[in-house]
Amino acid sequence: MQNWNLFVAIFIISSPILFAIIAFPDSIAWSWNEGRGGYFFALVFVIAELIGLKIVISKKRLLSVIPLALLTIGYLLSLEYGLREYIIESATQFDVQLIYSWTWMWDFVVMAIFIVAALTIFFGKRWIRIAPAGPIFLAGTAIILSLDAFFPYDTLGPLQYIVPYFVQANVWIITFLDLGTAIARDNIMFLRGDHGSMALQVFWPSAGVHSIIIFSLVIGAFMLKMNIPRNRKIIYFVIGIIGTIVVNLIRIFSLSWYALKVTTDPVAWEEYHKIAGEIMFLPWLFAFILVVIVIESRRLKKLESKNIKN
Repeated sequence: MQNWNLFVAIFIISSPILFAIIAFPDSIAWSWNEGRGGYFFALVFVIAELIGLKIVISKKRLLSVIPLALLTIGYLLSLEYGLREYIIESATQFDVQLIYSWTWMWDFVVMAIFIVAALTIFFGKRWIRIAPAGPIFLAGTAIILSLDAFFPYDTLGPLQYIVPYFVQANVWIITFLDLGTAIARDNIMFLRGDHGSMALQVFWPSAGVHSIIIFSLVIGAFMLKMNIPRNRKIIYFVIGIIGTIVVNLIRIFSLSWYALKVTTDPVAWEEYHKIAGEIMFLPWLFAFILVVIVIESRRLKKLESKNIKN
């Protein structure tokens, strides 16, 4: 009965995301600001953190979440019948600069509110220690989209500050590997390779600064629930941030390599640009969490075996 209740709870809390994936598969784009690709990864976080729990959820609590799930599904449906146009029109009232980031932001805001409300009904205030990664990932994505909507390109100075350093590092790598000609000027790269010349202007979202912020939020929540010494949490956090920076450098390099060795056609390059970031960052995020879990599980088993022998 306990396992059945948990299965039902997972299905109910997953139902709006599953509905979005099934009903509107074209909206599950992997570019971070052009679709609901983040829904899929939030779903994985939620399921991974809830499965195997030994907490009994009452039937009353399960039934209480169903209307919220239906309301969220209703929001997704209403977007196809005029609500999206209303959201787009409202952008002018708030001086929004990037319409797409503004419209997708609300999808993540609504889903984050639903997940938090559902987890609160299921577990009370304990949800923050039971399953924080999914809602924090959704909320973090919504925050980044809002920043991109109101402060696009290089208008948000603090987030744009580190971009020239990323660009300089990338130019150095290209020169070192002799892949072509690369010149850096602030946040602009001038590239010349096998298919001609191309200039790339790098802004903070393209440099992956948003992924560093989201990684910090998700890993911070993940570390909060893990029963490990504080020093080890700090070490994992620092290693994770460094790893995320390296992944972003690889991303910028891959975009440059594509222009140098594959094509300088703007349309083809943009298609690659849309998916390059999340395809690299999200697997890294999952892989890092999995490695931490494996390391800590083995460490705990060794400690338990030592205690038994003593």
